[in-house]
Amino acid sequence: MSASLPGARALPESQYDLGTYWGRVRHTVGLTDPSTLLVGKTGLEQAKKLLISYKQGETREMTPQLWKAKKIVDSTLHPDTGEPVFLPFRMSCFVLSNLVVTAGMLTPGLGNRGTIAWQVANQSLNVAINYSNSNKSSPLSWSKIAQSYFLAVGASCGVAVGLNSVVPRLKSVSPSTRLILGRLVPFAAVASAGFLNVFLMRGEEMRTGIDVFPVRSAAEGKASGEEASLGKSKKAATLAVAETAFSRVFNSSPIMIIPPLLLVRMQRGEWLRKNPRYTTPVNLGLILVVSYAVLPLALAAFPQRQKVKADSLEPEFHGRGGDGGLVVFNRGI
Repeated sequence: MSASLPGARALPESQYDLGTYWGRVRHTVGLTDPSTLLVGKTGLEQAKKLLISYKQGETREMTPQLWKAKKIVDSTLHPDTGEPVFLPFRMSCFVLSNLVVTAGMLTPGLGNRGTIAWQVANQSLNVAINYSNSNKSSPLSWSKIAQSYFLAVGASCGVAVGLNSVVPRLKSVSPSTRLILGRLVPFAAVASAGFLNVFLMRGEEMRTGIDVFPVRSAAEGKASGEEASLGKSKKAATLAVAETAFSRVFNSSPIMIIPPLLLVRMQRGEWLRKNPRYTTPVNLGLILVVSYAVLPLALAAFPQRQKVKADSLEPEFHGRGGDGGLVVFNRGI
């Protein structure tokens, strides 16, 4: 992220008010903009140079060009390491990376083998995204990553296969209701396993804590991320991981509910009944549109750089907050 670039002058966090939900939504639209994926290494270096010139006082005011450069840097670099996140696992590629997997999970009539295969693919992608975008002040060992991965895969496959066997046995509901419930099985599996996946993949953060920094006022002229860490807080880590887990559920819920229900309705219509070969393209289109619409809404549910009262954390942080008694930490995405 741009905070990791050298220079004593603080960059504005955003063009928008991050203290409000809609301000964060508008900011997140930039972070998830897929056009930033087309910026190569040269474009990234140019964007970094523009921001460094501002941070070093060579450029006085933020311009549209500088805001564009900040969007590129913020959507590409990890806020803790300052290194580029592997392209398929960036939030700007989240929808595209998940498109095929989501379509596979929502394919009507999957048997147990197909259900298990797509759930494994989905959790594999989740592990990669969660690891790539997690707070890096408490790194996770490869053995813990493997353990978390197999637990999440087991949970998602267990829920999906279990519900697939239960739904057809529901004789007290109408066939149309059973059809709809069957289409919603992937949602139950993805939501429960996705929530669990975040806690498993980022459990080390909760055990050891994450770095917290004092919030500096604009007059002090330094970005909070450039300050020395006040230490590692387990309470901050628990809050960060919980908020990320809930944002994952907020994101997956509309994607796993709206497209399958719309597809059921469309399959009952005359056009799709006469043209069943268009079922897959229609399914992909529905998933794509809903995904791009809801991703910024879900990610903006909680600030990425979370500010809390120092006195709400462990006793060793009491009275050590910066501006307004606040500390800040990277929640991860």
